[in-house]
Amino acid sequence: MSQARILGCLACLAVLLWAGACSPGQPASGEQPAASSTEYQDLVDLFRDWREFQKPEMVGGVPDYTSQAMAEQQRQLADYRARLEAIDPASWTVPQQVDYKLVEAEMNGMDFDHRVRRPWERNPAFYTLFHASRSDVPAHEGPVAYPPIEVWMYDYPLSDEEAAQLEGRFRSIPALLEQARGNLTGDGRDLWMGGIRTMAGQSRGMQAYAQRVADHPQLAEAVQAASQAVDDFTSWLQEQLPHKRGPSGVGKDNYTWYLQKVHLVPYTWQEEVTLMRRALARSHASLRLEEHRNRNLPPIKVISSAQEYDRRSNRSVDRYMTFLREQEIITIRDDMDPALRARLGSFQPEEERGFFSHVIHRSPLAFRPHMHHWIELAKMDNDPHPNPVRRQPLLYNIFDGRSEGLATGVEEWFMHAGLLEGDPRSREMVWIMMAQRAARAIAGLHLHSNDWSIDEACEFASKWTPRGFMPADSDTCLFEQHLY
Repeated sequence: MSQARILGCLACLAVLLWAGACSPGQPASGEQPAASSTEYQDLVDLFRDWREFQKPEMVGGVPDYTSQAMAEQQRQLADYRARLEAIDPASWTVPQQVDYKLVEAEMNGMDFDHRVRRPWERNPAFYTLFHASRSDVPAHEGPVAYPPIEVWMYDYPLSDEEAAQLEGRFRSIPALLEQARGNLTGDGRDLWMGGIRTMAGQSRGMQAYAQRVADHPQLAEAVQAASQAVDDFTSWLQEQLPHKRGPSGVGKDNYTWYLQKVHLVPYTWQEEVTLMRRALARSHASLRLEEHRNRNLPPIKVISSAQEYDRRSNRSVDRYMTFLREQEIITIRDDMDPALRARLGSFQPEEERGFFSHVIHRSPLAFRPHMHHWIELAKMDNDPHPNPVRRQPLLYNIFDGRSEGLATGVEEWFMHAGLLEGDPRSREMVWIMMAQRAARAIAGLHLHSNDWSIDEACEFASKWTPRGFMPADSDTCLFEQHLY
């Protein structure tokens, strides 16, 4: 059995053992109902109904996130919990039992949203609908309003039918933002400030998109009107900001509950802090050792032109795919190479580079494993899971352990497996990326415990990210702390 298969089996075993150890959510009545079904198909039927139920009601083409609608959704959630608890999975296969745990975890996610997170009430960024590009994970990270406008899914130029469909979607945005003014009663200052930044980005993206679809005048006009509504909403958020003085984090106990009951991660808030501090120390110590070993080598060569960027980026895909194939790391599929080449990015002047661009412009190969995101998404697109529970992205970011965890983990795994042999300076980039992830995680954990503000979190994350690659006021730092 190959090392990769062993690692995969161990990871699956850990998830299954934890899934078996997690206790199910408490029934709404406080009493465990007697199981009325042992049929797996009943879980599949429940899952289908559940996925429809979790969407907000649409009123005049606008999702209803008012307090009354959310209270009713929370009330009906108890009915779905009761249906799940009436199913006994004890005699099922292990994969089917895991499906049961996943459905339960999604219901716990909605429960957490209603009891604690309440994004429709606390987080202005929740009301972003326009998405110009695909996320590198199965669904959008963080809570977003339904249904998102995924303009990247269309082929351009648009057909008249597609343009009309999108026009209707954009014309719903002003009404949703008007509703949001009544829904947003939260007091979390950092969430509010992050929402202002997010909405400003929404407006810029819409303005650019209006130019892109100028050959469909009615659609372009609808996009411009939506952009103006976003600007007006942003002004309203800015007017309200001086009155927002409360914390934005969920607190340690709630964070632990969310980890264990929604993401099925067997840690507490404090244990995650300990793990991340250990990772931060290990990454900095390892970086210093790499730098010492490389002290007599010339500095790493930084990409300085668009031509060099394209050449070195494509060469990194060549080397990466050869490595995966020759070392028998994973099964090679025909869609992997094009998935990676479609996401190479482009050359950026130094003053415009964020943290990850600094890494990429020094070593495209060191960053290439992280783009495993797109290999995973290509598999989802071209070889969908036969199981209906796993065929579509899990709700509430439950997929993050597989998606972000794997894409980040393989950076170091593949380095140790030999990907960067003969390229010692690139090894330094791997440790720098690990340090940045550990630092941002510690910062985010202290944001959620309400010990730090977002400014303090960014100061910490910046301080412990090597070589000044991530200033505290950079878009990368502020975006990541707001997102997580």
